[in-house]
Amino acid sequence: MTVKLAELGLLEDEEIELDLAALTLSALDHDGIELEPYYALLDEIEERLALVGADALTLEQQAEALAQVFGTEYGFIGDAEAYGAPINADLIRVLERKQGLPVSLSILYVSAARRMGWTAYALNTPGHVLVRIGDERFILIDPFKGGTPVSKDQLAAMIREFMGSEAQLQPEYLHPVPNRAILVRLLRNQALRAEQAGDRDRAVSLHVRMTQIAPEYPDVWWEMAGMQVQQRNVEGARDSLSAMLEVTRDPDRRKSITAALDQLSGRSGQQAQD
Repeated sequence: MTVKLAELGLLEDEEIELDLAALTLSALDHDGIELEPYYALLDEIEERLALVGADALTLEQQAEALAQVFGTEYGFIGDAEAYGAPINADLIRVLERKQGLPVSLSILYVSAARRMGWTAYALNTPGHVLVRIGDERFILIDPFKGGTPVSKDQLAAMIREFMGSEAQLQPEYLHPVPNRAILVRLLRNQALRAEQAGDRDRAVSLHVRMTQIAPEYPDVWWEMAGMQVQQRNVEGARDSLSAMLEVTRDPDRRKSITAALDQLSGRSGQQAQD
């Protein structure tokens, strides 16, 4: 079951098992920890879901089985009291405490559902990750609230609450999201908390992980370069922008990258004079 960080960036997206990948990322912050107890818990949950969901043929039954196992029997729920605490995006601590953020809890639901052979995705909804069960026809559930169903009207209200009263429900909020994108969102959440706490070194290390697991995502390189500039690491920023240039084909973005590289070259020359 063990997957190494270096392997994640090489896997095809559909080969990534979200919960195992998230455990790998979490273990980087727990030096020497043994992951076997957490793998065993995931296996236990899978076995229980196989029993509860054995006859779950409809999407509604599958959603109910997930809610029963994760929400009712194992007690996984969102941590509303300490929402921004880093432990809520740390899958090891999420498994220990049975509490977490929408994104970390969604990873557990989606992974378990897929092992049952069900179609499941974590959605990149603004502010609050939801789980989609089904393909052409689908239903939405909220792991943060114990797996309760979410109607489109409720989702629209959530979008307005997060983005403003004029915000509209966009089709892309309901589209399946790549596994890498969900892992990047998990890491971005941790990086944001680190930045807010003034821990730039931690934030940079988390962005390094993003570039390792999603090297073909231009945005992670751009964000990495921005943080390196803040740390006055001009050479590092140039390397990040150069890596971004390798994976970006959009002409406007390439112009922005080239302009940023030119600007950094000026800074590098100024530093050499200093």
